[in-house]
Amino acid sequence: MSQKSKAVVFRSAQNPFSVEEVEVLSPGPDEVMVKVAACGVCHSDLSATNGTIPVPEGTVLGHEAAGTIVEVGEAVTDLAVGDTVGISWIPMCGACRFCLMGRPALCDRPMKHGPKMPDGTSRLRDANGKELSHFMSTAVMAEYATLHENSVIKIDPGIPMPSAALVGCAVTTGVGAVLNTAKVEPGSVVAVIGAGGVGLNVIQGAVLAGARVVVAIDTSDEKLEFARSFGATHLLNPKKEEKLVDKVRKTVGAPDYVFECIGLAETIQQSYAMLRKGGMAVIVGIAPATQKVELPALHLSVSEKTLTGSMYGSTRPRVDFPKLVDLYKAKRLKLDELVTQKYRIEDAPRAFEDMKKNARGVIVFD
Repeated sequence: MSQKSKAVVFRSAQNPFSVEEVEVLSPGPDEVMVKVAACGVCHSDLSATNGTIPVPEGTVLGHEAAGTIVEVGEAVTDLAVGDTVGISWIPMCGACRFCLMGRPALCDRPMKHGPKMPDGTSRLRDANGKELSHFMSTAVMAEYATLHENSVIKIDPGIPMPSAALVGCAVTTGVGAVLNTAKVEPGSVVAVIGAGGVGLNVIQGAVLAGARVVVAIDTSDEKLEFARSFGATHLLNPKKEEKLVDKVRKTVGAPDYVFECIGLAETIQQSYAMLRKGGMAVIVGIAPATQKVELPALHLSVSEKTLTGSMYGSTRPRVDFPKLVDLYKAKRLKLDELVTQKYRIEDAPRAFEDMKKNARGVIVFD
């Protein structure tokens, strides 16, 4: 049956984080309802409120969460009430070319990013009965969420829910960019531009891959200290360096891999420029659609550098989510340490304000 639920709703640029009571409708045949235990406060949610990721007004935010299934649709066979689950914001169809190639992060499902469920309808209503939209087809910054079964991945119930929530986006995106997209080789020199939630997980991924040098680059000294604790061997603040590319090359040599985790044309260009010949720059950050990147055309051929993107860490959620949880249980992956601050849903506006100082803020539900 439907559930009343507190949720964070994007209403307008002037009212981006409205905490409201909404109605979450019962699941359809191939859907489940999840009682959300924790939801990460991700920069992508902020991007949805400032226009970088266009969404309609009246969108329930949230795409990085974990919780417990409380209701299942009649056609669902692999999930059951009581299962502990993480949330994938790409409900892979399993039938398109990319899913069949083992690249579900590039799934061709047309509704994979919302603003509705994959079937094009909504399971959300506001207090006046007006239909609301689902951010990333998930809308999990709420006490309850109805989701397609392909958005729900069973995970070990023993992991703390605030930590488990981060597997749904920041951890998978960052670690996956290293292990899945770039396939970083042991002994490599890696530079990471941006030491936010995703960047810290790129650093963790580089450590897991056996990189011998990991350079963290950020304009916040506080974020750089986080980076050190997650395995960065060198820290650079561009505000204190006139020529970042030259400084990196002088400090550690030209990197084998550079990961851009901000989403700015300038830093994408810097990523490519600082690479060694034959190196790879991986763009993880989401840049505004209006931005253009200019590169020296001659270098594209003579240096054999690679410039590529990483969508959701090139993840295979049903494979990678449990693997990441196993790495956490083996004490090879830090998750608890990512959770800088916990918030009640009523404090969501403050949680977004605190993003600049947090590794990751997490909204925790009773």
